[in-house]
Amino acid sequence: MRRTGVVTLLGAVLVTAACSAPRTTTPSPIAEPEPLTTTSAAPPTTSTTTPPPPAPPCAVTTGACVSLPQRLAWLLRDGRVVRGPVPAGFGPPDQATPAGSFRVVWKDREHRSSQYGTDMPNSVFFAAGGIAFHAGPLDAPSHGCVHLTDADAAAFFDGLNVGDAVQVL
Repeated sequence: MRRTGVVTLLGAVLVTAACSAPRTTTPSPIAEPEPLTTTSAAPPTTSTTTPPPPAPPCAVTTGACVSLPQRLAWLLRDGRVVRGPVPAGFGPPDQATPAGSFRVVWKDREHRSSQYGTDMPNSVFFAAGGIAFHAGPLDAPSHGCVHLTDADAAAFFDGLNVGDAVQVL
């Protein structure tokens, strides 16, 4: 009889221990499923950051830089870009915008071309033959000038001083 009591007592202890101890071999019905693993590579991630704008290709530190192949212009002051790159329009091959290093010669906020009879708002003249930065359509050829949007032409007019460097590449 003693033996039976011990067996019963041990059975109760074993049952209690089995019920109260966590199971390590079978997952709980409310446990999160384990992530699936595959042998294929993960899909490439896409970046949401935009690349920085192109830097001015000119040696100018104060003045303007123009890239003919990129169709862009920059306004610089003390080695810093203060506006740009901005889109720019140029002359066609038979009236090409001249490349080279120049200086701002004069400015006229409400200039009208005496040769072509067209308005050239916010003109900043920098090359022989009346070549200037001024407001004009970006999709229409100029007569060698650098066309800028109205806002960009106003910023170049306000930001450039007579004597400032202009480099056209």
